[in-house]
Amino acid sequence: MFALMMLKELYRNFLVQLQKIYSLSEATAITDWVFEKMASLKRSDILKNPEKIISPAANELIQNTLQELLLHKPIQYVLGEAWFYHMKIKVNEHVLIPRPETEELVEQLIIDRKSKLTDPAILDIGTGSGCISIAIKKNLPASKLTAIDVSKDALALAKENAAMHNTHIHFAELDFLDETNWPTLGIFDIIISNPPYIPINEKEKLAKNVTDFEPHLALFVPDRSPLIFYEKIAAFGRDHLLPNGKIYLETHEDLAKETAALFHKYYQTVMIKKDMYGKERMIIITA
Repeated sequence: MFALMMLKELYRNFLVQLQKIYSLSEATAITDWVFEKMASLKRSDILKNPEKIISPAANELIQNTLQELLLHKPIQYVLGEAWFYHMKIKVNEHVLIPRPETEELVEQLIIDRKSKLTDPAILDIGTGSGCISIAIKKNLPASKLTAIDVSKDALALAKENAAMHNTHIHFAELDFLDETNWPTLGIFDIIISNPPYIPINEKEKLAKNVTDFEPHLALFVPDRSPLIFYEKIAAFGRDHLLPNGKIYLETHEDLAKETAALFHKYYQTVMIKKDMYGKERMIIITA
């Protein structure tokens, strides 16, 4: 049982504790998110009524959340939700937490297709939480989305998210690296993917909240073949992408040029695009 504190003390303690592992700006954002989620209290409410004592149940929720966060567990997994492209989605330990860089990739696809009159068939390889497909479907409602993943657990969550956002997407459990599965997928106008691309030997460079909690299946590739997913996508697109079709990929910033070179052999144009931080993180290919 946790001792009850006045609201201002509870908030201050939470914020101070989080600064042991987060910067002040990150700790503040997380603290605000937790108090709004767990006690329906915004920072303005705390300022208006700093001496308020919240219910024992809400107090316990907040204190338990703090203990989980201090173990480096990402706030998105603690709360079971994340934000992606202006929408809230469910997340758990079976799927990656969506990143702003992936939003940029989706934004580029949506901008490119807004002016087109046709209804594109789109394949999302390694859908995870389904965030990419759902964002595309909500913004290009006439598009036909197929989303695949090797993880049964990830697909179960993706289907929940699609239902929550009233989006019709065809989900399929499929190992994309096994080429014998490709004939079941059909032909597409667009392929989009944020596949695993981090070599195992880089694991130690990553933050504890990533390596200890996010699914390694969706993060890492063998050191000897770090571009394995891109090699397969390049080969798949030759027979499964319509003429003038496009491929949108997120990639490792240090391997962007190597990745682009895989597609230069067989495709009309290959463009490396920098993200908001000036890193080479996206590749856009035209058949």
